[in-house]
Amino acid sequence: MPQSEGSRVTIHDVARAAGVSRQTVSNTVNNPERVSPDTLDRVRAAIADLGYHPSSSAKSLRSRRAGAIGLELHTLGTHNATTAPVLTALSIRAAYHDAHLVPFGSAEGTPMLEGYKAMWAGRLVDAFIVAETHHGDPRPPWLEARGIPYASFGRVWDDPTFTRWVDVDGAAGTRVAVEHCIDAGYRTIAYLGWPQGSVVGDDRRSGWVAACDAAGTASSPVHGPEAVAEQDLDAAIAAAGPLVDLLSPGDAVVCASDVLALGVHQVLVRRGLEPGRDIGVVGFDGSETAAMHHLSSVAQPFDAIAEESLRLVRAALRGEPAPTAGSLLLPALTRARSTRLHRKEP
Repeated sequence: MPQSEGSRVTIHDVARAAGVSRQTVSNTVNNPERVSPDTLDRVRAAIADLGYHPSSSAKSLRSRRAGAIGLELHTLGTHNATTAPVLTALSIRAAYHDAHLVPFGSAEGTPMLEGYKAMWAGRLVDAFIVAETHHGDPRPPWLEARGIPYASFGRVWDDPTFTRWVDVDGAAGTRVAVEHCIDAGYRTIAYLGWPQGSVVGDDRRSGWVAACDAAGTASSPVHGPEAVAEQDLDAAIAAAGPLVDLLSPGDAVVCASDVLALGVHQVLVRRGLEPGRDIGVVGFDGSETAAMHHLSSVAQPFDAIAEESLRLVRAALRGEPAPTAGSLLLPALTRARSTRLHRKEP
Protein backbone atom coordinates (compact mmCIF):
# COMPACT_ATOMS: atom_id res chain seq x y z
CA MET A 1 0.00 0.00 0.00
CA PRO A 2 1.26 3.54 -0.69
CA GLN A 3 2.56 5.29 2.41
CA SER A 4 0.67 8.12 4.04
CA GLU A 5 0.65 11.53 2.35
CA GLY A 6 2.98 13.03 4.94
CA SER A 7 5.76 10.45 4.46
CA ARG A 8 8.17 10.11 1.55
CA VAL A 9 8.89 6.74 -0.01
CA THR A 10 12.62 6.20 -0.51
CA ILE A 11 14.66 3.97 -2.73
CA HIS A 12 15.48 1.91 0.41
CA ASP A 13 11.74 1.20 0.92
CA VAL A 14 11.40 -0.06 -2.66
CA ALA A 15 14.53 -2.20 -2.41
CA ARG A 16 13.30 -3.78 0.85
CA ALA A 17 9.82 -4.46 -0.55
CA ALA A 18 11.18 -6.01 -3.78
CA GLY A 19 14.00 -7.91 -2.07
CA VAL A 20 16.70 -6.32 -4.22
CA SER A 21 19.55 -3.85 -3.83
CA ARG A 22 19.29 -0.07 -4.13
CA GLN A 23 21.34 -0.29 -7.34
CA THR A 24 18.80 -2.66 -8.87
CA VAL A 25 16.02 -0.18 -8.11
CA SER A 26 18.12 2.60 -9.62
CA ASN A 27 18.74 0.51 -12.74
CA THR A 28 15.04 -0.27 -13.02
CA VAL A 29 14.27 3.45 -13.11
CA ASN A 30 17.21 4.70 -15.16
CA ASN A 31 18.64 1.72 -17.07
CA PRO A 32 15.95 -1.00 -17.29
CA GLU A 33 17.88 -2.86 -20.00
CA ARG A 34 20.36 -3.91 -17.26
CA VAL A 35 17.68 -5.71 -15.22
CA SER A 36 16.25 -9.17 -15.91
CA PRO A 37 12.57 -9.25 -16.92
CA ASP A 38 11.39 -11.03 -13.76
CA THR A 39 13.27 -8.64 -11.47
CA LEU A 40 12.10 -5.66 -13.51
CA ASP A 41 8.47 -6.68 -13.06
CA ARG A 42 8.95 -7.22 -9.31
CA VAL A 43 10.64 -3.85 -8.74
CA ARG A 44 8.11 -1.99 -10.87
CA ALA A 45 5.28 -3.60 -8.92
CA ALA A 46 6.90 -2.41 -5.66
CA ILE A 47 7.30 1.10 -7.09
CA ALA A 48 3.63 1.21 -8.07
CA ASP A 49 2.46 -0.31 -4.77
CA LEU A 50 4.46 2.12 -2.63
CA GLY A 51 3.91 5.17 -4.84
CA TYR A 52 7.62 5.82 -5.21
CA HIS A 53 8.78 8.87 -7.23
CA PRO A 54 12.50 9.11 -8.04
CA SER A 55 14.24 12.24 -6.77
CA SER A 56 14.55 14.81 -9.54
CA SER A 57 17.38 16.52 -7.68
CA ALA A 58 19.38 13.28 -7.49
CA LYS A 59 18.80 12.69 -11.17
CA SER A 60 20.00 16.21 -11.91
CA LEU A 61 23.17 15.64 -9.88
CA ARG A 62 23.93 12.46 -11.79
CA SER A 63 23.38 14.06 -15.18
CA ARG A 64 24.85 17.42 -14.15
CA ARG A 65 21.76 19.05 -15.57
CA ALA A 66 19.13 21.23 -13.97
CA GLY A 67 16.27 19.81 -16.03
CA ALA A 68 15.19 23.41 -16.66
CA ILE A 69 14.74 25.75 -19.60
CA GLY A 70 14.99 29.50 -19.09
CA LEU A 71 12.58 31.98 -20.66
CA GLU A 72 13.11 35.74 -20.39
CA LEU A 73 9.77 37.14 -19.30
CA HIS A 74 9.96 40.82 -20.08
CA THR A 75 10.74 40.20 -23.76
CA LEU A 76 7.16 39.04 -24.15
CA GLY A 77 6.10 42.57 -23.29
CA THR A 78 3.89 44.10 -20.62
CA HIS A 79 1.22 44.86 -23.24
CA ASN A 80 1.73 41.67 -25.19
CA ALA A 81 -1.43 39.57 -25.22
CA THR A 82 0.60 36.43 -25.92
CA THR A 83 2.41 36.41 -22.54
CA ALA A 84 -0.06 34.32 -20.55
CA PRO A 85 -0.93 31.74 -23.25
CA VAL A 86 2.74 31.25 -24.21
CA LEU A 87 3.78 30.74 -20.58
CA THR A 88 0.86 28.41 -19.93
CA ALA A 89 1.47 26.29 -23.01
CA LEU A 90 5.22 26.04 -22.38
CA SER A 91 4.72 25.18 -18.70
CA ILE A 92 2.27 22.41 -19.50
CA ARG A 93 4.23 20.94 -22.39
CA ALA A 94 7.62 21.09 -20.61
CA ALA A 95 6.69 18.14 -18.41
CA TYR A 96 6.40 15.95 -21.51
CA HIS A 97 9.98 16.83 -22.39
CA ASP A 98 11.43 15.94 -18.95
CA ALA A 99 11.96 19.58 -18.08
CA HIS A 100 10.39 22.55 -16.37
CA LEU A 101 10.23 26.21 -17.31
CA VAL A 102 12.15 28.85 -15.34
CA PRO A 103 11.00 32.40 -16.14
CA PHE A 104 13.41 35.23 -15.44
CA GLY A 105 13.74 38.88 -16.42
CA SER A 106 15.19 42.28 -15.69
CA ALA A 107 13.98 45.81 -15.15
CA GLU A 108 15.00 46.83 -18.67
CA GLY A 109 12.40 47.27 -21.40
CA THR A 110 14.45 45.52 -24.08
CA PRO A 111 16.20 42.13 -24.13
CA MET A 112 19.39 42.19 -22.04
CA LEU A 113 22.18 39.68 -21.46
CA GLU A 114 22.43 40.04 -17.67
CA GLY A 115 19.66 37.58 -16.93
CA TYR A 116 21.09 34.97 -19.29
CA LYS A 117 24.55 35.36 -17.77
CA ALA A 118 23.22 34.94 -14.23
CA MET A 119 21.04 31.93 -15.05
CA TRP A 120 23.84 30.17 -16.91
CA ALA A 121 26.59 30.98 -14.40
CA GLY A 122 24.38 29.70 -11.57
CA ARG A 123 23.69 26.45 -13.46
CA LEU A 124 19.99 27.05 -12.98
CA VAL A 125 19.06 26.07 -16.53
CA ASP A 126 20.33 23.77 -19.26
CA ALA A 127 19.08 25.82 -22.20
CA PHE A 128 17.00 28.83 -23.17
CA ILE A 129 14.00 29.72 -25.28
CA VAL A 130 14.57 33.18 -26.75
CA ALA A 131 11.46 35.24 -27.55
CA GLU A 132 10.72 38.50 -29.37
CA THR A 133 13.74 38.42 -31.62
CA HIS A 134 14.73 41.47 -33.67
CA HIS A 135 17.50 42.91 -35.81
CA GLY A 136 20.55 43.66 -33.67
CA ASP A 137 19.44 41.21 -30.98
CA PRO A 138 22.52 40.57 -28.76
CA ARG A 139 21.30 37.27 -27.35
CA PRO A 140 21.74 34.77 -30.24
CA PRO A 141 25.40 35.62 -30.91
CA TRP A 142 26.17 35.54 -27.18
CA LEU A 143 24.57 32.09 -26.81
CA GLU A 144 26.21 30.79 -29.98
CA ALA A 145 29.68 31.96 -28.90
CA ARG A 146 29.40 29.95 -25.68
CA GLY A 147 27.78 26.87 -27.19
CA ILE A 148 24.69 27.26 -25.00
CA PRO A 149 21.70 25.29 -26.34
CA TYR A 150 18.69 27.38 -27.26
CA ALA A 151 15.71 27.67 -29.55
CA SER A 152 13.90 30.78 -30.65
CA PHE A 153 10.24 31.79 -30.73
CA GLY A 154 10.72 34.11 -33.68
CA ARG A 155 13.29 34.00 -36.43
CA VAL A 156 16.89 35.00 -35.72
CA TRP A 157 16.79 37.80 -38.24
CA ASP A 158 20.53 38.53 -38.36
CA ASP A 159 21.51 34.89 -38.93
CA PRO A 160 19.58 33.14 -41.70
CA THR A 161 21.65 30.00 -41.12
CA PHE A 162 20.12 29.46 -37.66
CA THR A 163 17.20 27.06 -38.02
CA ARG A 164 16.20 26.13 -34.46
CA TRP A 165 13.31 28.57 -34.50
CA VAL A 166 9.54 28.45 -34.58
CA ASP A 167 7.47 31.39 -35.75
CA VAL A 168 3.96 32.27 -36.83
CA ASP A 169 3.34 33.27 -40.44
CA GLY A 170 2.03 36.78 -39.84
CA ALA A 171 1.63 37.57 -43.54
CA ALA A 172 -0.52 34.47 -44.02
CA GLY A 173 -2.62 35.56 -41.04
CA THR A 174 -3.45 39.02 -42.37
CA ARG A 175 -4.11 37.57 -45.83
CA VAL A 176 -6.70 35.28 -44.27
CA ALA A 177 -8.18 38.27 -42.42
CA VAL A 178 -8.57 40.29 -45.64
CA GLU A 179 -10.07 37.33 -47.50
CA HIS A 180 -12.51 36.78 -44.65
CA CYS A 181 -13.62 40.42 -44.76
CA ILE A 182 -14.16 40.28 -48.52
CA ASP A 183 -16.12 37.02 -48.24
CA ALA A 184 -18.25 38.63 -45.52
CA GLY A 185 -19.21 41.43 -47.91
CA TYR A 186 -16.98 44.30 -46.82
CA ARG A 187 -15.80 46.51 -49.67
CA THR A 188 -12.70 48.48 -48.67
CA ILE A 189 -10.21 46.98 -46.23
CA ALA A 190 -8.17 49.47 -44.17
CA TYR A 191 -5.21 48.63 -41.96
CA LEU A 192 -4.04 49.71 -38.51
CA GLY A 193 -0.51 48.48 -37.83
CA TRP A 194 2.63 49.19 -35.86
CA PRO A 195 5.24 51.77 -36.90
CA GLN A 196 7.59 50.58 -39.63
CA GLY A 197 10.69 48.72 -38.46
CA SER A 198 9.05 46.00 -36.38
CA VAL A 199 9.89 42.74 -38.17
CA VAL A 200 6.68 41.14 -36.94
CA GLY A 201 4.59 44.20 -37.76
CA ASP A 202 6.10 44.60 -41.22
CA ASP A 203 5.43 40.93 -41.92
CA ARG A 204 1.78 41.28 -40.94
CA ARG A 205 1.36 44.42 -43.03
CA SER A 206 2.78 42.65 -46.09
CA GLY A 207 -0.04 40.10 -45.93
CA TRP A 208 -2.66 42.87 -45.95
CA VAL A 209 -0.99 44.50 -48.97
CA ALA A 210 -0.72 41.21 -50.89
CA ALA A 211 -4.31 40.17 -50.21
CA CYS A 212 -5.73 43.58 -51.19
CA ASP A 213 -3.65 43.57 -54.39
CA ALA A 214 -4.90 40.11 -55.27
CA ALA A 215 -8.57 40.90 -54.61
CA GLY A 216 -8.84 44.40 -56.05
CA THR A 217 -9.07 45.74 -59.58
CA ALA A 218 -8.39 49.13 -61.17
CA SER A 219 -12.10 49.91 -61.16
CA SER A 220 -12.82 48.36 -57.78
CA PRO A 221 -9.79 48.61 -55.45
CA VAL A 222 -9.88 46.84 -52.11
CA HIS A 223 -7.00 48.79 -50.57
CA GLY A 224 -8.24 51.16 -47.88
CA PRO A 225 -6.31 53.77 -45.91
CA GLU A 226 -3.80 52.77 -43.26
CA ALA A 227 -2.52 54.18 -39.99
CA VAL A 228 0.02 53.18 -37.35
CA ALA A 229 0.08 53.13 -33.56
CA GLU A 230 2.27 51.72 -30.83
CA GLN A 231 1.04 48.65 -28.96
CA ASP A 232 -1.00 50.69 -26.50
CA LEU A 233 -4.75 51.16 -26.22
CA ASP A 234 -4.68 54.96 -25.92
CA ALA A 235 -2.36 55.20 -28.93
CA ALA A 236 -4.62 52.82 -30.86
CA ILE A 237 -7.72 54.92 -30.11
CA ALA A 238 -5.91 58.10 -31.18
CA ALA A 239 -4.83 56.54 -34.48
CA ALA A 240 -8.17 54.83 -35.14
CA GLY A 241 -10.20 58.06 -35.02
CA PRO A 242 -8.78 59.66 -38.19
CA LEU A 243 -8.70 56.25 -39.88
CA VAL A 244 -12.41 55.64 -39.25
CA ASP A 245 -13.13 59.15 -40.62
CA LEU A 246 -11.95 57.90 -44.01
CA LEU A 247 -14.25 54.86 -44.03
CA SER A 248 -17.88 54.28 -44.91
CA PRO A 249 -20.40 51.74 -43.64
CA GLY A 250 -19.55 48.44 -45.28
CA ASP A 251 -15.77 48.88 -44.96
CA ALA A 252 -13.51 47.02 -42.57
CA VAL A 253 -10.20 47.39 -40.69
CA VAL A 254 -7.60 44.65 -40.33
CA CYS A 255 -5.27 45.24 -37.39
CA ALA A 256 -1.78 44.06 -36.45
CA SER A 257 -2.92 43.05 -32.95
CA ASP A 258 -5.97 42.65 -30.76
CA VAL A 259 -4.98 45.75 -28.77
CA LEU A 260 -5.10 47.84 -31.95
CA ALA A 261 -8.39 46.21 -32.93
CA LEU A 262 -9.83 47.14 -29.54
CA GLY A 263 -8.84 50.74 -30.24
CA VAL A 264 -10.88 50.68 -33.46
CA HIS A 265 -13.75 49.01 -31.61
CA GLN A 266 -13.76 51.75 -28.96
CA VAL A 267 -13.84 54.52 -31.56
CA LEU A 268 -16.77 52.89 -33.37
CA VAL A 269 -18.77 52.44 -30.18
CA ARG A 270 -18.16 56.04 -29.08
CA ARG A 271 -19.51 57.22 -32.43
CA GLY A 272 -22.63 55.13 -32.20
CA LEU A 273 -21.45 52.66 -34.83
CA GLU A 274 -21.71 48.92 -34.32
CA PRO A 275 -18.54 46.91 -34.97
CA GLY A 276 -19.44 44.33 -37.56
CA ARG A 277 -22.73 45.73 -38.74
CA ASP A 278 -21.30 49.11 -39.78
CA ILE A 279 -17.52 48.67 -39.88
CA GLY A 280 -15.78 45.33 -39.70
CA VAL A 281 -12.82 44.81 -37.36
CA VAL A 282 -10.26 41.97 -37.28
CA GLY A 283 -7.45 41.70 -34.74
CA PHE A 284 -4.41 39.44 -34.50
CA ASP A 285 -3.27 37.07 -31.71
CA GLY A 286 -6.50 35.36 -30.66
CA SER A 287 -6.16 36.82 -27.16
CA GLU A 288 -8.52 37.09 -24.24
CA THR A 289 -8.97 40.75 -25.22
CA ALA A 290 -10.50 39.67 -28.53
CA ALA A 291 -12.76 37.11 -26.88
CA MET A 292 -14.07 39.58 -24.26
CA HIS A 293 -14.99 42.17 -26.89
CA HIS A 294 -16.31 39.75 -29.53
CA LEU A 295 -13.54 40.65 -31.97
CA SER A 296 -12.73 38.42 -34.89
CA SER A 297 -9.02 37.67 -34.62
CA VAL A 298 -6.19 35.74 -36.24
CA ALA A 299 -5.30 33.28 -33.48
CA GLN A 300 -1.75 32.11 -32.86
CA PRO A 301 -1.33 28.33 -32.36
CA PHE A 302 0.13 28.56 -28.84
CA ASP A 303 0.19 24.82 -28.11
CA ALA A 304 2.03 24.11 -31.36
CA ILE A 305 4.48 26.96 -30.66
CA ALA A 306 5.26 25.52 -27.23
CA GLU A 307 5.62 21.94 -28.43
CA GLU A 308 7.92 22.85 -31.33
CA SER A 309 10.05 25.20 -29.19
CA LEU A 310 10.57 22.49 -26.58
CA ARG A 311 11.27 19.84 -29.20
CA LEU A 312 13.96 22.05 -30.74
CA VAL A 313 15.56 22.71 -27.35
CA ARG A 314 15.56 19.03 -26.47
CA ALA A 315 17.19 18.18 -29.81
CA ALA A 316 19.86 20.82 -29.17
CA LEU A 317 20.57 19.37 -25.72
CA ARG A 318 21.01 15.94 -27.26
CA GLY A 319 23.49 17.31 -29.77
CA GLU A 320 21.28 16.43 -32.73
CA PRO A 321 21.87 18.25 -36.03
CA ALA A 322 19.86 21.41 -36.54
CA PRO A 323 16.87 21.11 -38.89
CA THR A 324 17.28 22.19 -42.49
CA ALA A 325 14.77 25.01 -41.98
CA GLY A 326 12.84 26.74 -39.23
CA SER A 327 9.21 25.95 -38.41
CA LEU A 328 6.72 28.48 -39.76
CA LEU A 329 3.28 27.79 -38.30
CA LEU A 330 -0.01 28.92 -39.80
CA PRO A 331 -2.45 30.91 -37.63
CA ALA A 332 -6.20 30.47 -37.93
CA LEU A 333 -9.02 32.99 -38.01
CA THR A 334 -11.50 33.02 -35.12
CA ARG A 335 -14.76 34.63 -36.21
CA ALA A 336 -16.86 36.81 -33.95
CA ARG A 337 -19.45 39.60 -34.06
CA SER A 338 -17.00 42.25 -35.26
CA THR A 339 -17.14 40.91 -38.84
CA ARG A 340 -20.83 40.19 -39.15
CA LEU A 341 -22.08 42.62 -41.74
CA HIS A 342 -25.85 43.11 -41.91
CA ARG A 343 -27.05 44.88 -45.06
CA LYS A 344 -30.62 46.03 -45.47
CA GLU A 345 -32.39 44.63 -48.51
CA PRO A 346 -33.18 47.33 -51.15
